[in-house]
Amino acid sequence: MRKDFRQIEWDERLIHDCRQLIRSSIAEDLDRGWDLTSIALIDSKQEAKAALVAREPGVICGLKACELILQEADVAHSFQQHAQDGELVSAGAPVAQICASARDLLATERLLLNFTGRMSGVASATRRCIDEIAGTNAQIYDTRKTLPGWRRLDKYAVRCGGGTNHRTGLFDAILVKDNHLAQIKKSTQPVETNLINVVHKVRSFLKHQAAQLDLDPETIVEVEVDSLIQLKEVLPTGPDIVLLDNMSPGDLRAAVRWRDSLAPEVQLEASGRVTHDTLRTVAETGVDRISSGALTHSAPSLDIGLDWC
Repeated sequence: MRKDFRQIEWDERLIHDCRQLIRSSIAEDLDRGWDLTSIALIDSKQEAKAALVAREPGVICGLKACELILQEADVAHSFQQHAQDGELVSAGAPVAQICASARDLLATERLLLNFTGRMSGVASATRRCIDEIAGTNAQIYDTRKTLPGWRRLDKYAVRCGGGTNHRTGLFDAILVKDNHLAQIKKSTQPVETNLINVVHKVRSFLKHQAAQLDLDPETIVEVEVDSLIQLKEVLPTGPDIVLLDNMSPGDLRAAVRWRDSLAPEVQLEASGRVTHDTLRTVAETGVDRISSGALTHSAPSLDIGLDWC
């Protein structure tokens, strides 16, 4: 049975992380003071109505965060969504409407736009990748290359764009990378640098210490390789996933053939320097997964504005 990583949902843990970010963002904008411009110019009793509007087409995301922003800013408001997170919207489409005091809306405008713009940008970038590989068997995965503090929100946005979440952190999967092997080589047990021994050691760790550390004994084991020689060595050991790092399309196709012959149950993940221009070529090699840090570290924000009604 194919294993996969835990997928991010809009749950209490994500809401907690979102509130933490919102509180920091409010402190950045208002410190312990006030929106001086609005206090100087806008009557405290003036009410206002505004719409969040997509200035360009894309996948909307972050509307659930808007409600939390208004709550954390202690804004008396009504909030009506005209779209749902994950929905494809056209340019000019109103995605939500807010009624509150004019002062409060002006004070929270930038926060609302920053959250929805970033999250919609990540979701939209993911959707473009999904569309690019349509018809292949590959799935698009994110990475841990997220904005500090934004890990779960970034990954939630990837899900809204149709992508799949890779491990959330260091705690929920085992991924043996080249730097782990480099450190093992410096240890007093150089034999352990053999990938066969490394995988066996990881499996033994899970078998004998899972209960003690409250771990799932079926925790995913993934191993990174950067050559076909390493791949051929590790496949018989039965990792759940092998990450093929920076391999050419030709090597990726060879890797798929070897996997199909030696260990068809092992999933293959292509990663490293994958761009939108090369994405289709990589997907057509037959790999199961393509992970891309660009989904979260380089996605441009979607242009969303606030228009007064």
